[in-house]
Amino acid sequence: MKKIFRNQNVINYKKDLKKIKSLKKFPVFMGTSSQKKSRDLLADMNFYISKSSGIVQLNPILPFNTIYKKGHNSGLVGSLWKKHHSNFANFIKAYKPKSVLEIGGGHGILSKHYLNKKKINWTIVEPNPSPVKGCKAKFIKAFFNKATIKKIKFDSIVHSHVLEHTFHPKNFFSLISKSLKPGEKMFFSVPNMEEMIKRYYANVMNFEHTLYLNEKIIEYFLKRFSFKIIKKKFFQKDHSIFYATQKVSKKSKIIFKNEFNRNKNLFKNFFDNFDAQVKVINNHIKKYPSKNIFLFGGHVFSQFLINNGLLEDKILFILDNDKSKHKKRLYGTKLKILSPNILSNYTKPLVVLRAGVYNKEIKKQIKLINNKVKFV
Repeated sequence: MKKIFRNQNVINYKKDLKKIKSLKKFPVFMGTSSQKKSRDLLADMNFYISKSSGIVQLNPILPFNTIYKKGHNSGLVGSLWKKHHSNFANFIKAYKPKSVLEIGGGHGILSKHYLNKKKINWTIVEPNPSPVKGCKAKFIKAFFNKATIKKIKFDSIVHSHVLEHTFHPKNFFSLISKSLKPGEKMFFSVPNMEEMIKRYYANVMNFEHTLYLNEKIIEYFLKRFSFKIIKKKFFQKDHSIFYATQKVSKKSKIIFKNEFNRNKNLFKNFFDNFDAQVKVINNHIKKYPSKNIFLFGGHVFSQFLINNGLLEDKILFILDNDKSKHKKRLYGTKLKILSPNILSNYTKPLVVLRAGVYNKEIKKQIKLINNKVKFV
């Protein structure tokens, strides 16, 4: 497996990175697998911080064809994601774009929400398209690059939870800026990473989310590439931030304040807290009077817990609502994934739940299946 070394920080490209944490032998793919566990690929996940800018980034990073070898239905399942897509579609609709190019639209759910309300031209550039039923957008199976978009007509660019997946945001914003004329718009949604790190959500950074992009860093790149913010809106306190921006002809003065000490402390607290959480969970598991112990989430949440020492041998199954994951194995682990509905067959089940912003939604669902479930 070829690794891509990113030895310069992505803000000012200085070689001033300092390692702050290494998660050894982490699964390279956050989805499921039907192959033998021995064939799963693992790699050290190294977190570095820039001394001059304070941005936190992974180094090395892994090639796209490794971490995205297939889709894993991120953003597809759950009422919270449905609400996100609907709200973001309404957010965009207020500005009346005539023709949209969406980068990395995945299943086309956002376009479906929008096009059900307003008919416009909507083209999605996506390397692994799998359109949901009823999606009317046009798909182009490709990565976003100059050659791919050359013949596409659009007056607005949209991307939702894509920016955090880019390896070099400078190149990403530069191409978008060059693709739009002054007055044309870019709309995007990003995870609220600062709130996520403060709340110790395990999905904040990983082999897919290779950069810590808080509001200050995002707004630095917007100014640098001639975008002004028209509107910014928060979707829940700990989920996403919506941006409506416009390409301008005049560049803004750019000042970037070094956030080294602040971000270093945020990540130290994050990793210290996570280590402490795993110890608490393991102690609870050891003392629990029943062997009916489950882990929720066939995703990076569970991989993160297991990599940090969660007692995998004590877990019967992983639970997940995504039917496409059922009866498969979570990549990098030996655990099979089943529907939460199996909890109705167990007495005094214990569910390990660390799914960040989705915890409340999941608890409510599980209590309807079996109100005797205990959570840790």
